[in-house]
Amino acid sequence: AAAGPGGFQFAIDRGGTFTDVFARCPGGRVRVLKLLSEDPGYGDAPTEGIRRVLQEESGVAVPRDQPLDTSGIEWIRMGTTVATNALLERRGERLALLVTRGFRDLLHIGSQARPRIFDLEVAVPEVLYEEVIEVDERLIPHQPGCRLPGKETLPLLEGSTGASLLVQRPLELSALRRELEGVLARGIRSLAVLLLHSYAWPGHEEQVGALARELGFRHVSLSSAVAAMVRAVPRGYTACADAYLTPCIHRYLESFRAGFAHQLREVPVLFMRSDGGLTPMQHFSGARAILSGPAGGVVGYAMTTYRREDGQPVIGFDMGGTSTDVSRYAGEYEHVFEASTAGVSIQAPQLDINTVAAGGGSRLFFRSGLFVVGPESAGAHPGPACYRKGGPLTVTDANLCLGRLLPEYFPRIFGPGEDQPLCRETAARAFRDLAARIDAFLAGTAAGARQPLSVEEVAMGFVRVANEAMCRPIRALTQARGHDTARHVLACFGGAGGQHACAIARALGMSRAQAPCALRYEPATFPRLDGRIAALERECRDALRAQGFSGEQIRTEAFLHLRYEGTDCALMCSAKGHPPTPRSCRSGDFHAAFTSRYMVEFGFTIPDRPVVVDDVRVRGTGSSGISCETPLAPSGKPARVETVTQCYFEEGYLETPVFLLEELACDHTVTGPAIIIDKNSTIVVEPGCTASLTRFGDVCIAVGSGSPRPVGPQLDAVQLSIFSHRFMSIAGGGGGLPPSHAWGRETWRLGFAGDGGRDEGGSGHGGDGGHAVGPGTLRPAAAHSSPAAVTEALMAPGRVPGCSGTRNLQDNLSDLRAQVAANQKGIQLVTELIRFHGLPVVQAYMAHIQANAEVAVREMLKGFAARWGTAVEAEDRMDDGSPIRLRVQVDPQEGSAVFDFSGSGPEVYGNCNAPRAITLSALIYCLRCMVGQDIPLNQGCLAPVRVVIPKGSILDPSPEAAVVGGNVLTSQRVVDVIFRAFGVCAASQGCMNNVTFGNERVGYYETVAGGAGAGPRWHGRSGVHTHMTNTRITDPEILEQRYPVVLQRFELRRGSGGAGRCRGGDGVIRELLFREDMVLSVLSERRA
Repeated sequence: AAAGPGGFQFAIDRGGTFTDVFARCPGGRVRVLKLLSEDPGYGDAPTEGIRRVLQEESGVAVPRDQPLDTSGIEWIRMGTTVATNALLERRGERLALLVTRGFRDLLHIGSQARPRIFDLEVAVPEVLYEEVIEVDERLIPHQPGCRLPGKETLPLLEGSTGASLLVQRPLELSALRRELEGVLARGIRSLAVLLLHSYAWPGHEEQVGALARELGFRHVSLSSAVAAMVRAVPRGYTACADAYLTPCIHRYLESFRAGFAHQLREVPVLFMRSDGGLTPMQHFSGARAILSGPAGGVVGYAMTTYRREDGQPVIGFDMGGTSTDVSRYAGEYEHVFEASTAGVSIQAPQLDINTVAAGGGSRLFFRSGLFVVGPESAGAHPGPACYRKGGPLTVTDANLCLGRLLPEYFPRIFGPGEDQPLCRETAARAFRDLAARIDAFLAGTAAGARQPLSVEEVAMGFVRVANEAMCRPIRALTQARGHDTARHVLACFGGAGGQHACAIARALGMSRAQAPCALRYEPATFPRLDGRIAALERECRDALRAQGFSGEQIRTEAFLHLRYEGTDCALMCSAKGHPPTPRSCRSGDFHAAFTSRYMVEFGFTIPDRPVVVDDVRVRGTGSSGISCETPLAPSGKPARVETVTQCYFEEGYLETPVFLLEELACDHTVTGPAIIIDKNSTIVVEPGCTASLTRFGDVCIAVGSGSPRPVGPQLDAVQLSIFSHRFMSIAGGGGGLPPSHAWGRETWRLGFAGDGGRDEGGSGHGGDGGHAVGPGTLRPAAAHSSPAAVTEALMAPGRVPGCSGTRNLQDNLSDLRAQVAANQKGIQLVTELIRFHGLPVVQAYMAHIQANAEVAVREMLKGFAARWGTAVEAEDRMDDGSPIRLRVQVDPQEGSAVFDFSGSGPEVYGNCNAPRAITLSALIYCLRCMVGQDIPLNQGCLAPVRVVIPKGSILDPSPEAAVVGGNVLTSQRVVDVIFRAFGVCAASQGCMNNVTFGNERVGYYETVAGGAGAGPRWHGRSGVHTHMTNTRITDPEILEQRYPVVLQRFELRRGSGGAGRCRGGDGVIRELLFREDMVLSVLSERRA
């Protein structure tokens, strides 16, 4: 056994519900405690855990009301969800945002996209700040040759990125002082500062920060210090999160220190950061603390499950009460540098951890023929039905009814008096009621008459659906990034992880369960990059030496944030595995690392395009050299069976032995079916699987193929739910098209029509197609269509050697390669599904999915007819007076409807004519919104509907009619008319606000947000895209870097949404100043 430490070593995970304390005592003894994170019996759970260990190990009473003696404590390390919970519950510090004038609403508008395209309420978390201060100052990128009035007299600055900046407006501090004093007088003591282009030149922000601290602000977060990376919106979010959360963290740290003698000044205390590293307590801040708790789990399984000798990658599966965290480790930590938590985008290094809203407390529903798990959670109160507090059915109840949870091994803390065991009968009674409802529903569908479902069949169905839901983020981490899921080990932890480990590993085919820059990457810039890397390495080493690490314990690793020139898709790359060459930096061949990873993730590279360095980062680590755990000794005796119980599996009820983990040794083997009980969790070993203990006490399960349940083409409600998840997983994340791959001409489209919610890149109406008149394919003046003229325009460039119908042919070809690669990935995933189930079964369930969508729409129409009658109508008019008229007749028995657009205006001599397919697209979108359930969008939604559109009308024009505005204007008006007829919500902005500009050198296309219509119980969202479009807009700093334009203002047009009990959303003001001669086109309506 390894020698014990000289003093107590504490590693603590302070979660939202429980706090786990791991203590290594002098002499090597290990203690593990689990406490409630909030308990009236003590003030702080980590302090209480340390107190109990010190008291029990010393045999001397340690009072709770006195500071703990720290003389025997060697160190304390902690991961905590304090920051995460404060963000989720919006309990952070009161905060003001200071921003460049003209951009007060920039963070409210954000990317202008909606997180859920079919959610009419547009439920988006509100911004973190209470007040906004606009400051007079403005930096703009220097662009040689641009004709900006007065440019010659503007001061020129050399930015830290190597790029030059012009001072269009100097910083005005005198008026700012008065505004800051007013904010202080209103009780706000925390400030976030976001000035455009401060990532490249932070001088203005630093002056503002100095003034704010002088006036008495207790905390000031400068975006240039918190996240010195290009793109103002995520950098601003990060600064706000830091200013919102850091004061909360500091208050917690002060209360934690107060529980110890000398305020813990003599004890090294380190906290886990989101990137998986430890940092001294005084440096623990909000923006780097969001994933402090989950990051500890990744570091833990990386040390205990990953084996360097075989290099088999590991998937981490951390299943808790309300959600499940999924991550991947293959010898190196996988980081992302921007992620969203609780609706807030954080631009900071963090481990790549994906969360799915399915955990032990996730609620169970049967909706329109589908088994649905979550995202709603029962929470701690009332909790699952088996908690005896009137709670709903959950995944925990399903596992209990299947015999996978044993009440006798749980504490008696349930019921109103918190003194009763888990109640299986309460859960079973609720499942019987649900089974009766499912049987009644299925009797009227294609499933027809069948044996009534048992409690166990229903519970097992929900467990299988929950497993499939939790497989989706695992596939996103593996298959969608070019990795083979089956070649991974599954590392399961968290309170509920062990109950699902075998099933998820089997479903995935696994056999084991357990600083900014703006330079090109080219030889001319290598000396500057090497110098930047060396300087950052020195900073890391100096900081770690100050914490007591020796030179031998310190390791540094350089990262470059690389992208192809002209694209937005940057990858943070390490050169590990790519040694330096004569044509690389001294730290390694980053170009080879970048192209290799690009090929794996996206399926293609762009060999002739230069690579640009956006950022330089160096990660420094100091290794403590502490072993993970003391090895276990073999027993030499057979494993003792604690008891035998009946547990339900796919084969039915089986006799299942129960083992206590604390009694198992490293030479014991447990063959499934079996249950292993630990103090903190229950591990289910399914039939065909074998569990054994490693030398360090981890349970390793060899997952057999088992006897898979045969799936036939006939309808099965559980299989329908599982196939629904698989199809949505393939459609939503199977392909690897890089975000915003359209080079900034057309921003990232997440819209509805034609792209299924997928990244569209440069498809559809590209910003630089073959047009002879001017830039942009959406021409407001277009009035008719001539196929012969179109053919002539397309063929003309081919008659001149070296010419093409586009300015940037290579960009367009790369866009097409990206789309082909994404489609190829989708084909691969569908092929794997067919290989596993067979083509007849997959095709049958495609038909079942459509039939299910039809059922959902019919139920919605029946419900509407019962409440509001069988006939409704509505009308709206285009700006030219053309009417869009609709009459709907619903059959309340069949749940069918006729949508009759007779009376709509004739086709117009203009471009607002909409082909029939556009109206059908608008209709299917509206029906999916009104269904209000998460069903895959498909043609089945239109099956109960007959659509009448008069020929020659604006909604079914002749082939010669111009239609460019029909797709982006009339489509939105059709949606407004349908929702008006059904009384769902008020009209929104009514168009997609298409803006194109360009000249002979550049071309750009964007769609601009507006206001969403209010509903009967909600206000309309301001500054957001609505209905049939969901395009992300280019960040102001990217726009001004790449195009000869200055964005003067981008803010809400306050009051434009109207008044009322439920108010409509406000539109936006977007003001552009061009620095070169441009052709500008605006295709829009409802401009008042």
